[in-house]
Amino acid sequence: MPVRPTAALLPAVFVAATLTACGSSSGSDPDTVKVSFKQSTDNSIKVMDTYLADIKKQFEKAHPGKKVELVPIKAPDSEYYTKLQQMLRSPRTAPDLVYEDTFLINSDITSGYLKPLDPYLAKWPDWNRFIDTAKAAAKGEDGKTYGVPDGTDTRGLWFDKDVFAKAGLPADWQPKTWKDVLTAARTIKQKVPGVIPLNVYTGKPVGEAATMQTFEMLLYGTNDGSTDPLYDKNAKKWIAGGQGFKDALSFVETVYKEKLGPDVSDALDPNVMTRVRGEWLPKGRLGIALDGSWLPQDWLPGSGHEWPEWSKKLGLAAMPTQNGQAPGKVSMSGGWTWSIPAKAGNPDLAFEFIKTMQTKANAQKWYVANSGIAVREDVAKDPGYATAQPGTKFFTDLVRHTHYRPAYPAYPKVSTAIQEAMEGVTTGDTSVDEATKNYVEALKDATDDQVVER
Repeated sequence: MPVRPTAALLPAVFVAATLTACGSSSGSDPDTVKVSFKQSTDNSIKVMDTYLADIKKQFEKAHPGKKVELVPIKAPDSEYYTKLQQMLRSPRTAPDLVYEDTFLINSDITSGYLKPLDPYLAKWPDWNRFIDTAKAAAKGEDGKTYGVPDGTDTRGLWFDKDVFAKAGLPADWQPKTWKDVLTAARTIKQKVPGVIPLNVYTGKPVGEAATMQTFEMLLYGTNDGSTDPLYDKNAKKWIAGGQGFKDALSFVETVYKEKLGPDVSDALDPNVMTRVRGEWLPKGRLGIALDGSWLPQDWLPGSGHEWPEWSKKLGLAAMPTQNGQAPGKVSMSGGWTWSIPAKAGNPDLAFEFIKTMQTKANAQKWYVANSGIAVREDVAKDPGYATAQPGTKFFTDLVRHTHYRPAYPAYPKVSTAIQEAMEGVTTGDTSVDEATKNYVEALKDATDDQVVER
C-alpha cells in the first residue's frame, strides 16, 4: 500500500510556522524536541539508539531549524519507571516525548503525567492503519488515548530441536494441551540428562516476566477466551481466585516439584532471563522455553551475542489452551508506546516526531530491527516484513489469539500478588490452596476491595 503523506512531506515553511507556535515551559527551547527513551543496560545492544539517531536525522532534514535532543535513560526496567516518573513531575525536567511501557501507562495517566493525544490522532490518517488491540493498550479508563504503540509482542514455546531428537520427540512438535507440554518435559528429563527440560519464569525476582509470560499465559488458557479471567470489565472488579487461577498455579507447582524446570535458586535469580537468552538456549542446555517473540534481537548480527544458527537449532510452537479447548492457542501481548507528557514544553513538535517515526517505512524498519510484531496492518501484510527474519510470521500470526493485560492503575500491585503466589508454590513453602487464599487477601488490599470472588 502507498505511504500516506505525513508532515515530513509538507512545505518546510508551513511546518516551521506551525511548530514555532507551540507553547513552551520554563527552560525549554521551542525549536528543540526532547525525546526520552529506555537505553539497554547491555552496552553491546544499540538497536534503539541506532534507530532513533536515524529518525532524528530524517526529522531535522524535513524540519529546517528544528532540533532533536535524545535523552537516554540507562537503567533496568524498574529503575527506568522510577526515573521517568520523577522527570514527568515538573515542567523543568519533563521531556517532550517519552517511551511508556503499556504495563504502567495507566498509572501515569491516573497521576496526570500524560497528555491525551485524541486531537492529534483525529487529524492523522495513519492512525487508521493501527490494529484495534494495540490502540486499546494505550487507552485510559476515561476512553482517551495517551500513546502511539510502536509495536507489540507475543509469546510461545521455543524448543531445542537437537534435544528433542535425543529425547525421541518430533521436530515439528505442536502440543495441543498443557498435558502435552508436561509430557514432553518429562520425556526430556528421562532421556536427556543434564538438560533443563522446561523453563517458565516465576517469583518476584523476575517481576512482570513471571506474571505475564508464565502465569497469564496459563490463566488466559483456562477458558475459551470470551471473558477475561483476571478482571471483570462490566463489574469493574478484579477476579479473586477461581479454578482457573488454581490450575495455573498447579502447573507452576508441577514444573518445580517434579524438577522439570531449573533449580529453584536459578529460577529465582533476577538474571535468569539473561541466562535463558545468552546461555541456556544457545548452548543447548534448555529443552523448552515459554518466552517472547523478541528473543532473536539478542542473536542478530551486531548484537554482541550473535547466534546465526538459532533459526535452525530452535523450533516454535504455540502455547496450547489447558485442555485444547477453542481457540486452541493462547498468547499474551504487551509493548511500548510513545507518549507526550502533560508538562511537555513542545507537544506539537513531539507529535510531529511521532509521525516521522511511524511512517510505514520507518515503522517496518523498527519492527525488523528489534524483532517486534507489527501493529500497523499495512506493515503486517507486507512480504518484506513477514520474511525479514525467521519466526516473524509465526509470532505475528499469534496476534489473533493474544490477550492484553488489564493494565489499570492497580495492576502493578495485582501482578506482585501473583508473583508472591507463584513463588510460594515454586519453593514448596505454600500449597496451591494456601497460595490462592493469600492472593485473595493481597488482591483485596491492592484494589481497595474491588474484588469479585469466583
